[in-house]
Amino acid sequence: MPYELHYWPTIQGRGEFVRLALEAAGADYLDVARGPEGDGQGVAAMMRFMDSPDLPHPPFAPPFLVDGQVVVGQTAAILLYLGPRLGLVAKSEGQRLWTHQLQLTIADAVAEAHDTHHPIASSLYYEDQKPEAARRAQEFRELRVPKYLAWFESVLQRNPKGRAHLVGARLSYADLSLFQLVEGLLYAFPKAGRRALTQTPCLEALHDRVAGHKRVAAYLASDRRLAFNEDGIFRRYPELDA
Repeated sequence: MPYELHYWPTIQGRGEFVRLALEAAGADYLDVARGPEGDGQGVAAMMRFMDSPDLPHPPFAPPFLVDGQVVVGQTAAILLYLGPRLGLVAKSEGQRLWTHQLQLTIADAVAEAHDTHHPIASSLYYEDQKPEAARRAQEFRELRVPKYLAWFESVLQRNPKGRAHLVGARLSYADLSLFQLVEGLLYAFPKAGRRALTQTPCLEALHDRVAGHKRVAAYLASDRRLAFNEDGIFRRYPELDA
């Protein structure tokens, strides 16, 4: 029975971190909201499932994963669940917790990237908060991006198993998610992102290594990989980059 991934069908967003893990592992999964309504899929089906009064543990919002009777919301929690099932996390409890910590830190960075274009409220348009966005983006570019990337660089450098991966000697879901974070930063802040990457050669090499992974490369070249756009988390507004 395939995993069921529920996420908005027109953006990469937070669902992309889960999708990359599923694709890298070659897992059988159904992207429910992208499917035809005639087959019981689509956004309406996703919303009916999420809002069902019969669901004892309803997710707050997409993405969420359905695996038989198990329903898991929140990107980091989904990957914590999928990691051992997809072979994308180490077997030891300590390394699993460390991988989860890395994922939570990536989630923090993603949230800060989102808040550069919506610093006041998500319910407002970007055009309604442009002055505040400019101030928030400057702080993010100049301080937060270098701090995050430098920390991940140090994690790679300190890995006892070598600098090829964040945890151990094999690909983990944290590697895939860090790749996606870098991709998003290079899209939204191409100038600042490339500038920061010049200071983190191990991270840049990890990004390129993940992009070259056989299944990931096939996915990136397919129509299943949506393009970044200005409705997602990472949005390119040239005036916010420098």
